[in-house]
Amino acid sequence: MDSKLYTQPDTMPDPAAAPPLSPPPPPSLREAAYAQLRAAVLDGGFGPRERLGEMRLAARFGVSRTPVREALARLLADGLIERGDGGFYVTIPNLAQLKDLYELRVTLELRGIARAIEDPSVRHDPAVVAAELERWYAMRENPPACDPRFVVQDERFHAELSRAAGNPALTDALVAVSERIRSVRMYDFLTQDRVETTITEHIEIMEFVRDGRLDEGYRALHTHVGDSMAVVLQRARRAMTQMALHSDRP
Repeated sequence: MDSKLYTQPDTMPDPAAAPPLSPPPPPSLREAAYAQLRAAVLDGGFGPRERLGEMRLAARFGVSRTPVREALARLLADGLIERGDGGFYVTIPNLAQLKDLYELRVTLELRGIARAIEDPSVRHDPAVVAAELERWYAMRENPPACDPRFVVQDERFHAELSRAAGNPALTDALVAVSERIRSVRMYDFLTQDRVETTITEHIEIMEFVRDGRLDEGYRALHTHVGDSMAVVLQRARRAMTQMALHSDRP
């Protein structure tokens, strides 16, 4: 049969219209290896003392050693891995580095709301706020089981809250510093009460922002991420201790 019979009149192609865009080309082996290895590093796929050997990684990702070698070099430049005894290992910040990174994270987090308090013309994007609230309402109804990878959900909340405030540079910086401390922070979500408390606090913060109660939102966010350096250091130490306890490698 003539397939044109099944073309609706209002969907006939317009000869003057621009041709449809071609789908983007698939990523190169180099880019694919980098993306997969980076995701595995960030998601806790390697232990803190697990050597990232080229041959084993090449077999894992189904590529030759060359794209793996290039991916390792890029991750080294990103600060996500470091050279150690005979190879590369996931970067685990020490307590002093973690303190500095946590302090930077708190500063970036609070700045998103602070700029809206200081400048009435800055308004949080209601669509972003509403979408994120719906996501956390759903989690409140059906809380996920405690899992270190819950940290990814936590990071997304804070990135979306920052994005809603309308300064992409702040959001990019926040995402970058969050990735740097993820390998440790993920061990802060090993109990169900910690997960459920986080859900409750996220909803409270976002509702304050939605309702224009920015001063209250700022205070709630400050408490949530650490209202003093003593609290920040306590969380960092606890996360590092849990990380050491849950490492199954010598």
